[in-house]
Amino acid sequence: MDLFSAEKRHFNLPNAELLYIENFYNATNAEYYFKILKKTVNWQQDDITLFGKTYKQPRLTSLYANNSQPYSYSNITMQPTIFTSELQQIKSDIEQEVEHQFTSVLLNLYRNGNDSNGWHADNEKALGKNPVIASLSFGETRPFHFKHRHIKDERHKINLNHGSLLLMRGEMQHYWLHQIAKTKKTIGERINLTFRTIL
Repeated sequence: MDLFSAEKRHFNLPNAELLYIENFYNATNAEYYFKILKKTVNWQQDDITLFGKTYKQPRLTSLYANNSQPYSYSNITMQPTIFTSELQQIKSDIEQEVEHQFTSVLLNLYRNGNDSNGWHADNEKALGKNPVIASLSFGETRPFHFKHRHIKDERHKINLNHGSLLLMRGEMQHYWLHQIAKTKKTIGERINLTFRTIL
């Protein structure tokens, strides 16, 4: 399935709605935000336990919010820091575009091709029944893979470019899984911001 046909692309897939805006921020603004977020965000590397074994999470993370609501996933509980002025501006820009209000942002720093995020869904109870997730990317382009839990032929990929915005809504987090896979290619850093509403 060819997912690349227009600058603002709407995808009506089974049990999901996606909107991809390739140039949500132009190159100058994207570069500005990449540099300032890399420098000022309180990056951390948590331990994650899978199948009884504990590892360092293969990326750096941070949580910011306009409230004190923590966010828990994969036996990790993150406590938020209040939005910086830059994150508040980014949030406002996205909210104006997608007409949805967010409370929190989870940031991921992928340092190289070894950093990744395995198959998962953003379906924690704190996000509500059909969460709206806005995923903003700065830095190196990484492919976003997603697949339907029950329909084997529904597997897709979108290259998330520098300054791009991907909006996921509807039933997607219940019926689809997504990942940022490892790669052996020599690639640079990528910062991803996933805005969400934590109840």
